[in-house]
Amino acid sequence: MPKMKTNSSAKKRFKKTGSGRFKCKQSHLRHILTKKSTKRKRQLRSGSMIHDHDVAMVRRMLPFA
Repeated sequence: MPKMKTNSSAKKRFKKTGSGRFKCKQSHLRHILTKKSTKRKRQLRSGSMIHDHDVAMVRRMLPFA
């Protein structure tokens, strides 16, 4: 049986919380920021949780998390 491997891109993007859920950073905050309002950019700074229907996919990519 081959080794289980962690998906390299997933380990950079997702972190497991103490309760077993996964958190990630919000998107749309890298470039083309001049047309976005200050309020929108400020709210994008906070992280968010992975949606329930995506948790199984993330868990499969991060078997040791």
